[in-house]
Amino acid sequence: MNDLAPLLTPEGRALLDEVRDTDPAHELAVATRLRREHPAELVSAALGQARLRQRAEAKFGAEDARRMFFTPNGVEQSTRASVAAYRAERFGELGVTSVADLCCGIGGDAIALARAGIRVLAVDRDPLTAAAARANADALGLAGLIEVREADVTEVDTAGYDAVFVDPARRGGRGRIFDPEAYSPPLSWAVEAARTASRAAALKVAPGIPHEAVPADAEAEWISDGGDVKEAVLWFGAGQAAPVRATLLPGPRTLPSRGLPDPAVRPPGRYLYEPDGAVIRAHLVAEVAEEVDGGLLDATIAYITADEHRPTPYATAYEITDRLPFNVKKLKALLRERQVGTLTVKKRGSAVEPEELRRKVLPKPHGRASVTVFLTRVAGAPTMLLGHPVR
Repeated sequence: MNDLAPLLTPEGRALLDEVRDTDPAHELAVATRLRREHPAELVSAALGQARLRQRAEAKFGAEDARRMFFTPNGVEQSTRASVAAYRAERFGELGVTSVADLCCGIGGDAIALARAGIRVLAVDRDPLTAAAARANADALGLAGLIEVREADVTEVDTAGYDAVFVDPARRGGRGRIFDPEAYSPPLSWAVEAARTASRAAALKVAPGIPHEAVPADAEAEWISDGGDVKEAVLWFGAGQAAPVRATLLPGPRTLPSRGLPDPAVRPPGRYLYEPDGAVIRAHLVAEVAEEVDGGLLDATIAYITADEHRPTPYATAYEITDRLPFNVKKLKALLRERQVGTLTVKKRGSAVEPEELRRKVLPKPHGRASVTVFLTRVAGAPTMLLGHPVR
């Protein structure tokens, strides 16, 4: 079914409530029973929507996801609610009262903006996606603040809005698109649209965007949530104090660029710091190294080492207990000697696959101890560092 309308009828909504918690293992039996009372196509659509809602709970939370309407692409590509809320808050701090949300998808960002009290024009050219955005505004009681328009975003006049937010499609028939000019619409068009905004603009881009592709008049912000890098955003007219920043959620905690030179390489100290992925993507490892008075284990690897523990929200600290040249047999013997039962393998600058190493060195638990091993390079030499997180 490529139309949400039947699901929005009283019969469709009642069916959605009935199949809400259907276990996938029992779906066939449930479908067979319901088709005795309802059209087969409607039953299939309701069960499909129930599956999408279950998947969407990780991004939107159970309370919202169980009331919203999704498309498969909408679940996959929509912004996580916590990230959208942070961005809406930042728009609010800039004095924005209205936003043209171009390429709105199923409405995740529009919902966050409306909940921040901002009036939204949500635009998408796909009829089903636009219908889902409209249904979501209604379902969450935000229709008074969100106008959904089915249109080509390149033909929409945004002059009546304080700000523009553009979330270009970054997936095609072959999967993810890495060239910003292959986005739909292209990044160059989105940049020009952003520059016409009266107060501010934000463009959502892939976190892997090359720094050289960032326009000189934009601030680039990399955002992680719970340690996972979610996106990068190019801000225009936001009164940015730094051209680059990394923001960590929950929080938010924001680390701005200070234009520091690359940290010096130094021998391993007592502590190893693993910077958050947003910090690494934003090229702000030097800022964290200065904060913890540390240096790099290797000039090409984003592991910081220091002699003292200085807590920072921008990196996870580990106390290092052992340093060994890379040797599978020695590691296996050491784990047996230490009675290790749980092994976490992290790597940077190593071709060894963590799961493969774990199978070789710890085929079965030896005890209850936990160890983290870092496969990396120290001044160019393949090295194993053993330790544990600092609590």
